[in-house]
Amino acid sequence: MRRPVAFVTAIVLFVEAVGIVLVNGVLATVAGNQRMSLAGMDPDAMVTGTWVMGGVSGVLLVLCGLIPLLAGIRDRAPGRAGRITLIACAVVHGVLGALAVGLIGWAAFVVLMAVLALIVLTLVAFDRREPEAVGSGTGAAPEPV
Repeated sequence: MRRPVAFVTAIVLFVEAVGIVLVNGVLATVAGNQRMSLAGMDPDAMVTGTWVMGGVSGVLLVLCGLIPLLAGIRDRAPGRAGRITLIACAVVHGVLGALAVGLIGWAAFVVLMAVLALIVLTLVAFDRREPEAVGSGTGAAPEPV
C-alpha cells in the first residue's frame, strides 16, 4: 500500500504546485490591471513579487513532490533530508489549513488537511527497518525476558 500512497502524494503535490502558480498568476494580473498598491508600494513591485512568490512556491512543491515519487519508484524510505523536507511541507500545510478555515472556508481546510494526511501517511508508510540478523531464520518467537 505504501507505493500507491507515495505516487498519489506526488501527484497531489504536483497538481497543487500548478494550482499555486495559477492562483498567483491571476492575483498578479488583477493587481497589475487595477494598479493596486499596498501602503503606497509600487504596483509593479506588487506584481513582480506575486509572480516570484508563485514561482518559488510552485518549485518548492514540485521538489516536495519528487521525494515521494522517488520513494515510490525505489520502494524505499526517503533519506534524512527528504524526511525533513516532507515534515516541513506537512507543517506548512497544517498552518495554511488553520489559516484557510478562517479566511477561505471549510472546503479549503479539508483539501489542505487531505494533503497533510497524504504527506504524513507517506512518511509513516515507509518505516525504517533494521536488517534482520543472519542466522535468525528459525521463525520462532523470541523468548520472553
